[in-house]
Amino acid sequence: MAHYLESLLPVVEKPARYLGGEVNAARKNRGDCDFSFCLAFPDVYEVGMSHLGLSVLYGILNGEKKVIAERCFAPWWDMELLMRRKGLLLSSLESQIPLREFDMVGFSLQYELSYTNVLAMLDLGGIPIRRRDRRDEDPIVCAGGPCAFNPNPMADFIDVFAIGEGEDLVLEMARTYLEGKKKGKGRREILELLARIEGLYCPGIHDGKTRVKKRVVMDLNDSFFPTAPPVPLMKAIHDRITIEIARGCTRGCRFCQAGMVWRPVRERHPEIVEMLTESLVASTGQEEISLLALSAGDYSFISELITSLVQRYYNRRIALALPSLRVETLKGELIEEVKKVRKTSFTLAPEAGTQRLRDIVNKCNTEEDLIATVKKVFEAGWRSVKLYFMIGLPGETKRDLYGIGDLVHRLLEETKRGGGITVSVSTFVPKAHTPFQWEAQIGWEETSERQELLKSILRHRRLEFRWHDPRMSLLEGLFSRGEEDMGRLVEKAFILGCRFDGWAERFRFDLWQRAMDELGIVPEKILATRPLDANLPWDFIDCGLKKEFLLTELMRAQRGELTPDCRLDGCYGCGVCDGLSIRPVEANRLAEKSTSPCQAREEKLELCRYRFLFTKGEAMRFLSHLDVAALLQRSFSRVGLPLLFTEGFHPHPRISFAYATPVGMESEGEYGEMLLRYTLDEVDSLPPKINRFLPTGIEVKWIRRVPNEGPSLTESIDYFTFSAPLIGWSSSRREELKEKIKDFLSVEKFEIIRHRKNKEERRDIRPLVRDIYLNPQEEKLIMELFFTARGMVSPFHLLHEVLGLPLEDVKSVKIKKEATSFKLSY
Repeated sequence: MAHYLESLLPVVEKPARYLGGEVNAARKNRGDCDFSFCLAFPDVYEVGMSHLGLSVLYGILNGEKKVIAERCFAPWWDMELLMRRKGLLLSSLESQIPLREFDMVGFSLQYELSYTNVLAMLDLGGIPIRRRDRRDEDPIVCAGGPCAFNPNPMADFIDVFAIGEGEDLVLEMARTYLEGKKKGKGRREILELLARIEGLYCPGIHDGKTRVKKRVVMDLNDSFFPTAPPVPLMKAIHDRITIEIARGCTRGCRFCQAGMVWRPVRERHPEIVEMLTESLVASTGQEEISLLALSAGDYSFISELITSLVQRYYNRRIALALPSLRVETLKGELIEEVKKVRKTSFTLAPEAGTQRLRDIVNKCNTEEDLIATVKKVFEAGWRSVKLYFMIGLPGETKRDLYGIGDLVHRLLEETKRGGGITVSVSTFVPKAHTPFQWEAQIGWEETSERQELLKSILRHRRLEFRWHDPRMSLLEGLFSRGEEDMGRLVEKAFILGCRFDGWAERFRFDLWQRAMDELGIVPEKILATRPLDANLPWDFIDCGLKKEFLLTELMRAQRGELTPDCRLDGCYGCGVCDGLSIRPVEANRLAEKSTSPCQAREEKLELCRYRFLFTKGEAMRFLSHLDVAALLQRSFSRVGLPLLFTEGFHPHPRISFAYATPVGMESEGEYGEMLLRYTLDEVDSLPPKINRFLPTGIEVKWIRRVPNEGPSLTESIDYFTFSAPLIGWSSSRREELKEKIKDFLSVEKFEIIRHRKNKEERRDIRPLVRDIYLNPQEEKLIMELFFTARGMVSPFHLLHEVLGLPLEDVKSVKIKKEATSFKLSY
């Protein structure tokens, strides 16, 4: 089936975003299913494919025989523009079904600045953006994620909000929808049925006063976790396996919404973590594992788990990564284990520059903790660390800002032989359901002034300073604590053209300012301090925390008093745990292993060189060379090839390729070479096994042993054969082409002008062309082009510069690499 965006893919940025067809992607016949759900992520493919929640829901839904779940991501601005010009509807990746034809469309609301993308996707998918305008034939539009804990700003556009954890909710929603449809119920009646489910808020049904209680997964060990998620076709933002080892946090940072709303703490048993990891490594071939938790260092047996995983995957050079860590939880043995394979980044979050302010926000660590930890990291061989700070916190003074500088400069002094330090500063945004939900947010001008002060303080050759756009923080603040009238602002900004507002290169604050001016919105009023006795717009959402607890924590913050972790010092009555159905769940100790894989790390190396041929077909011609290389590497890992890795800071497999075939070009003759640790048996049986783990359109044809010594793959190449279709060309046009070919081949020199870095370069391309001729039987133009130390001439340049095809026509020509010819065959 031709891709519905076929004509647009050659001219947009990163066309691989829109292809689909990944390994492990669901392949179901919609006609065999009773219910269809589109999981819509309001950001680009490479961001959405990094989101664990999407994979979880995708696996749960597609695990049901009669349910089909497909994915859709926000098209980048260039694709949206072209789709609107062509009148094309936004459709799913798997089956290319327009969004409006699904039973339900569900958005993941991870970030307030994705709200305009939600409206853009609805509109582009043929769904009325306002819920009141939808008819019975339109999908039910639902949304979940952390932003749903204040659903008000998006309440005009979303039919159903999922509050809390969705693993159990999503199938209950599907079954309720089907039950309603079977009984002939209309849209509103189905919404009324959904509104009865615990954890669902339906703005058109509920009155905004009825308490909506969040859903909680009681035990992670019993909950679904995806072991074969779709493998991204292109490099994802977080290009790794992600294993959730724990959910919830009771450290009690007073600014942190996630630490409040995702309580209680529940840990996944380490043996289950190991089983899940093994399945994911086998099903994806990824080379890095990330252990996910709000506070990974607090996981009960984190050291034992990391040691076990490093031992298991050392020989395969699969690295281990941890998320942002609390300073006081990063132990020396943890650092030593993580570094054994690859030194993944270390990110620490001191949050504030003075002990006084750290106490106010309940960050229970000290300056000495941070210095000791950074010393350990640098002594272990790391080249850099990242430090997260926050400005604009309640009670912050100029002394606290200078404190950030003092702390960082002391770190530099204490680690003179250390690496670089990246200081990343964000702006405090008060969030619903936190002790600071009543506090004011500083304006963006004040934020800019504080950032400028830090820039002047944080100057050093080993320092890199990063900051968040204060105008973005202003918008986050408006939506974090906004009421339903903020929906008017989202809609107005969408109409004015706002998209991808969290991306610096696409952020248009001028349009947001215009929207606020036209609607009479005064940000200062919304960002101001809230009265402690006020009815807050999100009070009807019950995340389990008592309001009295939040108020008590606010008072303790104002007095600079710490509240200890309840897992260490006993319950302090936050309200989440009822002791019966909802309670903390901690992991049990990892079982002792009789032998350690690390004892057999050293092996006798044989160093064998293998060459392989693969093809890149129509379905995957828009993948980049790097994307194809990554897919092949993962497939080799999945079949267990003993890849040889480089040494050093970032080990990678010794795989090389002959030539980077351009994006958009098919190829029947792609070659690569790899170094293996020992000789392979039954090498002829490998390609079918490897191809099982490659997307349709990439296929390994053969693998052969070649001598270890001798010229490299690129040195062995003589020329490439390319073809361009001539279907539909008139006889006179073909004759004209023949004359141009004849003229070109008859000369000894043919110069073209290329523009590089504002300079004109003349290049003689005649020696780079072996032959050009027409193949009338197949209606093709054949180009044989030498591959030399000077490089080669692009077949696209040849069509334009030599044969006179207009540049716009050349861009749409489907050139294909037919073969690669070698000077020496093995």
